[in-house]
Amino acid sequence: MELPVTYNVVSNPIPNEHGDLYVLFAGESQTKPAHIVGPKVYDFFLMHHVLSGSGSFSYEGGQSTVRAGQSFIIHPEQLISYASNENEPWRYRWIAFEGSHAGELAAGAGLSKLNPIIDTGQNPRVRVLFNSIARSFRLGGPTAHLRAAGYLYLLFAEFGSPINSDPSGAQQRGGDGEVLVQQVIRYLSTQYAEPVSIEDMADMLGYNRAYLSRLFKQQTGITPVTFLLKLRIDKAHLLLRERLELTIEQIAASVGFQDPLYFSKQFRRFYGQSPSAYREAMKSL
Repeated sequence: MELPVTYNVVSNPIPNEHGDLYVLFAGESQTKPAHIVGPKVYDFFLMHHVLSGSGSFSYEGGQSTVRAGQSFIIHPEQLISYASNENEPWRYRWIAFEGSHAGELAAGAGLSKLNPIIDTGQNPRVRVLFNSIARSFRLGGPTAHLRAAGYLYLLFAEFGSPINSDPSGAQQRGGDGEVLVQQVIRYLSTQYAEPVSIEDMADMLGYNRAYLSRLFKQQTGITPVTFLLKLRIDKAHLLLRERLELTIEQIAASVGFQDPLYFSKQFRRFYGQSPSAYREAMKSL
């Protein structure tokens, strides 16, 4: 059955002001069979990630077949052409970007003019990050350009990960659990004061929430929700001892609790006494 052709693109609503790294636009398309672009040049970087299907990419120095799980980059002023397969046409996401650091970042991620293709296999975070950039533009707001640039930095980091040097995915399957758990711990350790959503965190990392929670518990013995709760209570315990000028309500808010009564209940659960009783005990020392 022939797939319906689609084309969706969204542009950055904020002008380029700093010039270091700026995403121009992002999009997604289900191409028609034998869809051809070029030969042509662009005056910005253009990077595609293939979701399904296959096609050919011609660039200065070579021609390669690009399939699902791979990404290819076009450098400014580089003469290129690319064509979707006639029987299994590409569905891909793309982003266009520019900036004084753009070339350096691309090269650091292993995407040069002579080696413009990278294989990320089954890594779900790559396609999620492409989508997150487009979503930043759809959401809009005065910081849309910063969110998009941040996701692009994360995307380059993902490309540069040693995991992606193994096209078979064997290394990812064997060591991804420990790496992922450390990513969760770092995320929660920096975001505990915010209204953290485990589901949003899982989406940002490119994993299903149930899978992420199960893997985290296998590695640590507790769920991400319990880890976050204990982290907040431990931070509050420290503040109660060291910041005597702060009220109980202010400490609760500082560690991510919107309800002081719920905070007191959880503090008692972990430490066997209320926050007020603990503070009074500290004052008497």
